[in-house]
Amino acid sequence: MKKALFTLILSFVVISLQASIRLPNILSSNMVLQQKSTTKLWGWGSPDEKISITTSWDNKTIKTSADGNARWQIELQTPAAGGPYTIVFQGENKIVLENIFIGEVWVCSGQSNMEWSYNSGISSIKEEFTQLSKSNIKLFMMPKTTSTSPQDHSGGTWVACDSNTLKAFSAVGYYFGKQLSKDLNVPIGLIGSNWGGTPAEVWTPEALVENNMVLKEAATKNKPAPWWPVAPGYAYNAMIAPIVNYNIAGSIWYQGESNTGAPLSYSELMNTMIRAWRKAWNTDFPFYYVQIAPFKYDKHNVAALVREAQTRNLSTKKTGMVVISDLVSDTMNIHPTNKKDVGLRLANLALAETYGIKKLAYKSPMFKSFTVNGSTAVIEFDHAESGLILKGAQPKEIFIAGADKVFYPAAIKIKGNKIYVSSKQVKAPAAVRYQFSNAAIGNLFSQANLPVAPFRTDNWALDTSPVK
Repeated sequence: MKKALFTLILSFVVISLQASIRLPNILSSNMVLQQKSTTKLWGWGSPDEKISITTSWDNKTIKTSADGNARWQIELQTPAAGGPYTIVFQGENKIVLENIFIGEVWVCSGQSNMEWSYNSGISSIKEEFTQLSKSNIKLFMMPKTTSTSPQDHSGGTWVACDSNTLKAFSAVGYYFGKQLSKDLNVPIGLIGSNWGGTPAEVWTPEALVENNMVLKEAATKNKPAPWWPVAPGYAYNAMIAPIVNYNIAGSIWYQGESNTGAPLSYSELMNTMIRAWRKAWNTDFPFYYVQIAPFKYDKHNVAALVREAQTRNLSTKKTGMVVISDLVSDTMNIHPTNKKDVGLRLANLALAETYGIKKLAYKSPMFKSFTVNGSTAVIEFDHAESGLILKGAQPKEIFIAGADKVFYPAAIKIKGNKIYVSSKQVKAPAAVRYQFSNAAIGNLFSQANLPVAPFRTDNWALDTSPVK
């Protein structure tokens, strides 16, 4: 009799557990939902379990049922920025999410320069701690996790940005979000999904790498490490796939250092990854990224080639790049400590391109054209309408060559958005290179104080042999 009673009680417990609706961790109290958009809410429950969802911003109730796979999902319209609100989920059990805000949501992804935080040694962010009581920024940090197949759930939870939670969050992401919050005057949600050392292949669906011979071959050059994954798709499956239902405004990205082993395929790899993310989110969201900083790599010119690939990716729609060569004080440190200005440059780019707020110049001058006038090469730049300046008496890291492909340090004259480049050793210019090596830092800027992006006018083969 006791055994039968125990079995009956246990069966009721099991049924009760099966009937409880559950939410993914990305849907939690303190979250920020993308404003004025169609937003998904989803989770799990017992098959055919009836679920009611009530949102406090309009007091409307939406009803749904879990399907035969024990899943449910709804779509609702979010209002303009505001909060705090609540969302009540009622099934066999009740879940109440509180302190919910409506605003702008961005994903902060990449490798260590995106991950770097106060805990990683960015001590300057400590000055922000006393100001965070007024902050309207919420943070969600994806745990470092991998999977061999796409997941629909992850760890983590939304938290208010305070002096404790900020210590482990991306410094670049924080400064980006702070500026957006200030200029847009709306709540900001930042999703940190980053992992130091990771090559871009791990953030790209495996099939897209394996079915592309160029990318597959390049991926074999990513050597296994004890601190991060290198297998294609592993971080995407566990750290991107679980949040693709969550509506976002866009993504910022800082990565590339770990792909210097195969720089010639980096542009194709990044385009493949961006397309995959946009397809998964089902929207062409803006994707803004940081050009990797000067650093003394162990092979010649590999970083220059990655930067060239990053510049080439600007032809992909709704992308943007910030140049940070002037923010580096030590080319032996792969983690430049000035994360504040990196975040601010990304924010100015997003404010201008996504939100139409163009208070400051936000694009570095970019190489536009190369012509020859006698013994002088003429280089014209985009995004230098107000003109160019040289910081210092002599130009740095600009070289000119003739058909013999021997480069010599060059003299320059500046006229508006053009530079006139020459050398006594070169009578018939064939090519100009600026800041085109691993650790080069030039001194050519726009009048708006943004560094000119590295460039070369030739497509000659480069030495990528080990540095001796």
